Amino acid sequence: MPLFGGKKDATKKRKDAKDAEKVPSVEDKYHLKELLGTGAFSEVRLAESKERPGQMFAVKIIDKKALKGKEDSLENEIKVLRRFSENRGGADGEDDGPRLKHPNIVQLLETFEDKHKVYLVMELVTGGELFDRIVEKGSYTEKDASDLIRQVLEAVDYMHVQGVVHRDLKPENLLYYSPDEDSKIMISDFGLSKMEDSGIMATACGTPGYVAPEVLAQKPYGKAVDVWSIGVISYILLCGYPPFYDENDANLFAQILKGDFEFDSPYWDEISESAKDFIRQLMCVDVEKRYTCKQALGHPWISGNAASNKNIHGTVSEQLKKNFAKSRWKQAYHATTVIRQMQRMALGNSSSGPNKSPVPVRSSPAAASPGAKGAATNGAAAKK
Repeated sequence: MPLFGGKKDATKKRKDAKDAEKVPSVEDKYHLKELLGTGAFSEVRLAESKERPGQMFAVKIIDKKALKGKEDSLENEIKVLRRFSENRGGADGEDDGPRLKHPNIVQLLETFEDKHKVYLVMELVTGGELFDRIVEKGSYTEKDASDLIRQVLEAVDYMHVQGVVHRDLKPENLLYYSPDEDSKIMISDFGLSKMEDSGIMATACGTPGYVAPEVLAQKPYGKAVDVWSIGVISYILLCGYPPFYDENDANLFAQILKGDFEFDSPYWDEISESAKDFIRQLMCVDVEKRYTCKQALGHPWISGNAASNKNIHGTVSEQLKKNFAKSRWKQAYHATTVIRQMQRMALGNSSSGPNKSPVPVRSSPAAASPGAKGAATNGAAAKK
C-alpha cells in the first residue's frame, strides 16, 4: 500500500477507481474502542470487527504529520510486518515475498490509510508485559527464564532464516499472548526491523542498554545484533538489573564496546554456571565467536536440564521493581542527544562507516544496576 500519497501514478489510479469502487476505511470494518497505549508517533486502540462481532484486535494508529521526514521507517515496518501477515499483499496488490508465520510473532492483519493517519490492524495480545508478569508470579525459576528465552530464540531464528533482523529486541517488545498461566510469549514492534537483502546495515539504531557493540562502533552488522540483545534480556531475567548501566551515556557505551559486565555477588551466587556460560556466549563482543540463534537453542541451559528449578522470584522481582519501574522504561526518545554523544566520542572509524545520518537510538531505562561500573553507589549499597 503506497503511504503518504504514494507515487503519482498510484495516486492517479486510486482517484480513477474511486467512483468504481470505494476503498473501505478502518471505521467501515472496525469499531475503534479504548486506548491501549501510546508511543512517540502513534497510539494503539482496541478494535472490534463489525463483520465478526466479539472478535477483538489492536489497531496501531500512526500520525503522518508526526512522522514527516521519517516515512521510510514506516514503509519498512509495514514491509516487514506484511511478511508475517494474513494477507498476501498490500491494498495495492504488492507482494512482499513469501508468507511468514510464527506462533511467537504478532501478526498484521491489514492496513488502512486516510489523509492524516495510517492504521495497522494487529493481532491482539492481552497477557501484559514480560517484567510485570514476572513480578506478579509467586514462583520463578531459571527454568522459567530458560523457557521464555527458548521461545524468543525460536522466533528470532525463524526471522533470521527468512532474512529479517529485528534490531530492537528488548523486554518492552516481549508480550504475553493471554493472561493464562502457561501463555506463550510474543515478539512485537518491528519499527526498526530490516530485511537483510535491502543492503548493508550500518545505521545506529536500537535501545542503548540492549544494543550490540558493533552497532555502537558504527560497523556494518547483521543478525548477530539480535543475539546480543537476547543475551542482555537473559541476564536481566536472572537477576532483575541490566548488565550495563551508567548515568553517563559515554561510560555506558564504553562498557558495551568492551563487553564489560559481571555476575555480581550475592545476586548471581545461586545462578547455575550453565546460565552464566549461556550469557557469555550470547554477549560476546567478537561477532565471529558469538553464538547464532541455532547454536543458542542447542545450549544445555536451553535444550537440556541445566536450568535450575530453585525459586529466585524474591531477588529478581525486587530488583525488577527497583530498576524497571514503568515510569522509567517507558520514556520518550532522546535520539538527537545520544547521536551527538556517539559522534563526539567518535566511536569506531568515522571515515569508513557507510551511513552516518542521524537515526533513532532510544533512551535507556534509568535503572540503578548493582554491577554498574563507575556508578555513584557500590553494588551492595544499591541493593539495600
